[in-house]
Amino acid sequence: MRETRSDGELLRAAADGDRRAFEELYRRYAPWLTARLRGRCADPGVVDDVVQETFLAVWHGTARYREEGDVAGWLWRIGARRLVDALRGDGARGRLRQTLARLRHRHDAGRHREVRRVLEAVDLSDVRGRRIKRLSGGMRQRVALAAALVGNPDLLLLDEPTVGLDPEQRMRFREVIAEAGEGRTVLLSTHQTEDVAMLCHRVIVMARGRVRFEGTPAELTARAAGRVWSSTERDPGARAGWRTGMGTFRNVGDPPKGADLLEPTLEDSYLLVLDGEPAEVASV
Repeated sequence: MRETRSDGELLRAAADGDRRAFEELYRRYAPWLTARLRGRCADPGVVDDVVQETFLAVWHGTARYREEGDVAGWLWRIGARRLVDALRGDGARGRLRQTLARLRHRHDAGRHREVRRVLEAVDLSDVRGRRIKRLSGGMRQRVALAAALVGNPDLLLLDEPTVGLDPEQRMRFREVIAEAGEGRTVLLSTHQTEDVAMLCHRVIVMARGRVRFEGTPAELTARAAGRVWSSTERDPGARAGWRTGMGTFRNVGDPPKGADLLEPTLEDSYLLVLDGEPAEVASV
């Protein structure tokens, strides 16, 4: 029968990376610390964040026990300081790890493994301690994806995931979405036809609650074949038209006889399917 390790032994083992020692320490003191902190703060969410940050400090070695006083008192001092910071708005509530961890109401040390897993999946491990409001737009979008990945669901629902991103951020985020889609279904709701063309196997175009198209991106693009043309001026008979960087106009609709036809894109077909109606694309 294995002997029960002392608090000091558990702390030293946890500092050396012993996960079982850390989990035992967590089970031994997390309920007590939670109860005591709730005597100082009525918001259970804040208390939960503070408890998790306290034990993360132990696990990551940012808090070191120097064999002075009992372990409970040492943990209490760490937790109390973090509670003060949190109530001042400088602590756990804005931190990425705690935000993700609270998405699943688990109170065991195993939830930290889950947070680390999703942060690694979206390439955010290096900024796991940073406050969300200090992250770039691209990183915030990856935080949203990480939140969706918590619990390893079979279905991901993503709403306009690349809106507001610059071209480099958009490309990197597409890579993350593509990797996240391995072995699961991803439903993308977006108006960004480039995302659909690069990521999706099937497309559904909806307008006013009605399905206007369902098929593959290639099938949708083919609908505009022979219906896109170039001209020196905007064709008044076109359903849509705009000046290109070359100075000519790209027109979409029913071309006049002898028109200079262009290769269609997914966006051209999208405009034709809508024909002026507001719509949304759902794709998988």
